[in-house]
Amino acid sequence: MRKISIIRKYNKFALGSCLFCMGNTEVLCNATIQQGQPPHLRSTNFGWVTAEYFMLPQSSSKQRNSPQQQLTSGRTKEISRIIGRALRAVVDLGALGPNTVIIDCDVLQADGGTRTASINGAFVAMYDLFNNLINQKKLERNPIKKFIGSISVGIVDGKKIVDLCQEEDNKAEVDMTVIMTEDKELVELQYTAERGLYDTKIINDLINLAQKDIIKIVQLEKKILKIK
Repeated sequence: MRKISIIRKYNKFALGSCLFCMGNTEVLCNATIQQGQPPHLRSTNFGWVTAEYFMLPQSSSKQRNSPQQQLTSGRTKEISRIIGRALRAVVDLGALGPNTVIIDCDVLQADGGTRTASINGAFVAMYDLFNNLINQKKLERNPIKKFIGSISVGIVDGKKIVDLCQEEDNKAEVDMTVIMTEDKELVELQYTAERGLYDTKIINDLINLAQKDIIKIVQLEKKILKIK
């Protein structure tokens, strides 16, 4: 796993903010809350958690895309939904009331693993948001049920490796994203055969490899959030 750096309260104006760095990948995550729910929750007291993922211009070596091109791209929408699903899996939505939590994940620098860094950073930002809302007496308790972590794992040149950088990702025979709780429960698994085909037993091998580092990520999250 590449070196991880977590800077809380990176944006002084956000109730929850985190700069999450994995190697040369850097993602700024800001969390906010607003009144209202999506249509399917109206007339209930359940809240919602959603996310927006965006790559800033020149965050990667690829050609610059306009904001409009990014907002309509399938990849941007897909990653936004993955982040939202991962966060909702560990939040008691009934404790939010009729409100929506929004996490903005802006990629400042991309060198592989932007979606996993976004999930990890979004979780830290969301945790701080909830704590600040408790201090303001707008929430009775922190709705987070469990910590989560995410990391990529794959096969490059026949070797199983974890936390792929961009160069490794480009050469990967298999690429997989793993999202898991602190109790080693799978939240989401994305497996793609990029350049090679393997039987299903390889999935367990890769999950076990990812699991070890996800536990380390959760430990780092707890340390930075001062959770014993």
